[in-house]
Amino acid sequence: MEKKFYFFPITIESLEEGGFLASCSVLQGCRAEGKTYAEAIENIQDVIKIHLEARKTHGETIPEVSIPKKTDLRLTLPLPISF
Repeated sequence: MEKKFYFFPITIESLEEGGFLASCSVLQGCRAEGKTYAEAIENIQDVIKIHLEARKTHGETIPEVSIPKKTDLRLTLPLPISF
């Protein structure tokens, strides 16, 4: 069976106590923390996958975020550089 790719918007913010919080407003309750930006992204991916598996198991719909064309997918991320 061919896997389907979904694109979900996430928001990443720094936490006062250190680290980062990633959340997906499209999927209720999908939040994850990480010590680094990259770790927060990895963790939210895991949380989203678990969330989608649960929806599939219970026969619930999976919301889709539409991107008109693949070429229209553009991300703007702050890139931390230490120098």
